[in-house]
Amino acid sequence: MVRGKTQMKRIENATSRQVTFSKRRNGLLKKAFELSVLCDAEVALVVFSPRGKLYEFASASSLQKTIDRYKAYTKDNVNNKTVQQDIQQVKADAVSLAKKLEALEDSKRKILGENLGGCSAEELHSLEVKLEKSLHNVRGKKTQLLEQQIAKLKEKERTLLKDNEDLREKHRNLQAPLAFAALDRMAPPPRGVPESSSKDMDVETELYIGLPGRDRSSNRDSG
Repeated sequence: MVRGKTQMKRIENATSRQVTFSKRRNGLLKKAFELSVLCDAEVALVVFSPRGKLYEFASASSLQKTIDRYKAYTKDNVNNKTVQQDIQQVKADAVSLAKKLEALEDSKRKILGENLGGCSAEELHSLEVKLEKSLHNVRGKKTQLLEQQIAKLKEKERTLLKDNEDLREKHRNLQAPLAFAALDRMAPPPRGVPESSSKDMDVETELYIGLPGRDRSSNRDSG
């Protein structure tokens, strides 16, 4: 008698579902034990029943030992995989960078007029346009710098002219009192006063010794 093929779907009857679980659980645990013994393999099995009851099997001394070994293996494997991916990415980046550098070197040589033998007419035209654009930018920058220098020189000129004017004003202010004093010395005496009388107005400072009331001339004679 041929057994019918069981359909792989959830068993709706609760009693039948529980009976099937018990039978297959025991068979699964038996298969795990046989695999560990026959093949010298480290086997760990964890099963939860529909009601949440735990069933486990471990060929090692404990289930936790096998779980720790699994965690260590997966961690190392993930790290190794990440390192390998990083290495491959670095290699790809290096190759891409080398190609870009080579392209830049080739463009530089063409700008300098080297290695033009293999260029087509379109490439030469494109190179000519780039050179004209670069030359235009250089001239524009040069003009800008010259305008800035001219503006600075003009500003410096205005500052120097102002400083010079300030110095002239200070010089005039210092010379004015000296000029007025010289004019006072050169002015003529007041009207009606002889020029010689102004000289006679000098104070005599000769020392005179004698009794009060006596004439200075008589005192000279007696002396």
